Amino acid sequence: MGDPVHPMPLSTIAEVVGGRLSDTPDPAARVVAPAVFDSREAKPGSLFIALAGKTGDGHDYAKQAATRGAVAALTTRPVGVPAIVVDDVLAAFGRLGRHLVHSALTDTRVVAITGSAGKTSTKDFIAQLLPAAGPTVATPQSFNNEIGLPLTITLADPSTRFLVLEMGARKIGHIRDLTEIAPPRISVVTNVGTAHVGEFGGQDNIARAKGEIVEALPTGGLAVLNADDPRVRAMAHRTAARVVTYGLDESADIRATDITLNDQGQPAYTLHTPEGTAPVQLQFVGRPQIYNSLAASAVGREAGLPPAQIADLLSAATTQSRWRMETHTRADGVTIVNDAYNANPDSMRSSLDALAAMARGHDQQAIAVLGRMNELGPDTRAAHEDIGRHAARLNLHQLITVGGDEAGWIQQAARDAGATALHLPDQDAALQLLRSTLRSGDVVLVKASRGVQMQQLAEALLQPDPEPAGA
Repeated sequence: MGDPVHPMPLSTIAEVVGGRLSDTPDPAARVVAPAVFDSREAKPGSLFIALAGKTGDGHDYAKQAATRGAVAALTTRPVGVPAIVVDDVLAAFGRLGRHLVHSALTDTRVVAITGSAGKTSTKDFIAQLLPAAGPTVATPQSFNNEIGLPLTITLADPSTRFLVLEMGARKIGHIRDLTEIAPPRISVVTNVGTAHVGEFGGQDNIARAKGEIVEALPTGGLAVLNADDPRVRAMAHRTAARVVTYGLDESADIRATDITLNDQGQPAYTLHTPEGTAPVQLQFVGRPQIYNSLAASAVGREAGLPPAQIADLLSAATTQSRWRMETHTRADGVTIVNDAYNANPDSMRSSLDALAAMARGHDQQAIAVLGRMNELGPDTRAAHEDIGRHAARLNLHQLITVGGDEAGWIQQAARDAGATALHLPDQDAALQLLRSTLRSGDVVLVKASRGVQMQQLAEALLQPDPEPAGA
């Protein structure tokens, strides 16, 4: 990138965010580096965002950030080093992000992405397509809330042509708030699934929340909508912007045909656009990646990329975010698929399908290690039991569920449907069992909701077995 987007004096930042300077000998000192909320990541010229969380208070680390070169901290109280003191750090940071978008990124097109599932992978695809059309900045990892979105904005500069922002929501109004900080020119909705359905109180409310991202579009903007999801397709009526649809349905503007999965569970297909067709071979695992890549294709097309170039870039794209069908093969030939970032009924079924496809490729043994799915409300038991029955239909070699009643419901339903299924109390027990039973060629999927922290098991399985005592 070129010059930072925010070579701003502290006095100007204080005015923008409605704060006052504290312990600041030089109000003209300038912030010339991206903002950080981890003091260990502070560097000369950065602005430290002092957030108070459940396990720690960023105000306690403001001096450490200053030692590393931070020009100032954004705080709610004086901290003994240069600071901009405000009533609400998050609200002030949002005001700073909005100011940067409107005053410095005037030639930048904001691409906003939301959905119940697939938004981070879609973001990763888009972030690897758009650089072919111009300098691009995208949300790191899945920083998709009121903290991560303005932080991503501070990574951009006046040369940035595309700012790709993932937007998440926990309730109605969240996405509207994010689009007020960064108004989109292109909005993408991946799907309306069952993630957080318990918090929202039903899929219709999820659709209402996700649709805020297309309501924010100007008349000259573009809504990219999943043609195969009725709730998403209906969002076309909630915007005056142009609409491009994608999916497998023949009516979709951007669609895929001739779909196959290779031995690694990676999809291949023929990409169809109004401008022509081209073959795609994805390096991502699982059928849902077809949809994510089609959504990215629609964005790439809007940026002026031809079908053949889009297909080549999709085929070269790699996973950029951790714990999403992250696949590694150990030296002994055992393959571990770490998909433990999060889980809901839709993503559970898709990941299990991908596991079955990977194992069939070489007649390998497929082993699923599953934990609970969170935030499903009154459907919790039925949803877990349905996953157990789905696993049974796939004829996996073994299903192992870990910890708690919810995981036990998966196991019991699978056993009742004739599957080989075992329930274990915790990750340590699962690790010991797997270390003693895995053989070369086995494929192991590890998946659960993020709160279960099953990535710890997946990562432990990639480590060499400990030497026996006395060896």
